Amino acid sequence: MATALAIRDLCKSYGDVRAVAHLDLEVGLGECFGLLGPNGAGKTTTIEICEGLTPPDSGDVELLGMRWATHEREMRNVLGIQLQETQLSEKLTVAETVRLFRSFYANGLGEDEVIALVQLEEKTRARVGTLSGGQKQRLAVACALVGDPRVLFLDEPTTGLDPQSRRQLWDLIERFRRDGRTVVLTTHYMDEAERLCDRVAIVDHGQVIALDTPRALIASLGAEHVVTFTADGMAIEDATLEALDGVTAVRHENGSIQLTATELRRTMPALLTLLEQQRIRLTELSTHSATLEDVFVSLTGRHLRDA
Repeated sequence: MATALAIRDLCKSYGDVRAVAHLDLEVGLGECFGLLGPNGAGKTTTIEICEGLTPPDSGDVELLGMRWATHEREMRNVLGIQLQETQLSEKLTVAETVRLFRSFYANGLGEDEVIALVQLEEKTRARVGTLSGGQKQRLAVACALVGDPRVLFLDEPTTGLDPQSRRQLWDLIERFRRDGRTVVLTTHYMDEAERLCDRVAIVDHGQVIALDTPRALIASLGAEHVVTFTADGMAIEDATLEALDGVTAVRHENGSIQLTATELRRTMPALLTLLEQQRIRLTELSTHSATLEDVFVSLTGRHLRDA
């Protein structure tokens, strides 16, 4: 696959804090690539360096064969950028805002077309200050799309959106990618990454700690399910739980125990029998299919939303 974005040995520090630490990544043309990680992992800093908004301390970023030092004007015309927090003038209308951003590009989409893409037609004449948080988020995406970009950077694009608006934006991203364009996004929503992304990189402390397709990363857990339970007087040794049929790993979190398991039909009866034999009363029990969140927890011991 031809390369749309190449990041090599990228470093960025803020005082004593190393935000990005010798990061290497490649994103293919036409790929939807996700950057996942907890707050403070370096995702937004990495994105902002790629967008030309933040200079790196060292390292190299190549976008569509161009570099910011030598091709800034050309690169601005092929990028669409939606920031994590986009500050738009609240006195302008939706139409005026889109028209303003359209003026920054040599070529692009029509004002009415891009407003329709993000389904804000009814708010065309409304001032930005009167919009809801979700509507402002959709307007920010419209501003990113109005230049008809070849590469689209989306930093937490669906934060604040209601479920219907989230799915509408997913459809928009999928159409954009089907046209052969490239999308790089950050998100905290695992269902979003699993649906949209061809590949994801899990980032922590400014470094890539895992990189693959969502399905392959989930498969790396060696289990398809996670069983979480609490019980009165849980004096069960981890070795005993690990010996249960189908269990591949045991971890403790906030007073509960999590078992990763290959087959629920084997693990659940074995767990319930063990608790009954040891006369331990079960107080809470839940199961879910393994997700990217579970991959991250298994790698770092933290959740993606942890600060």
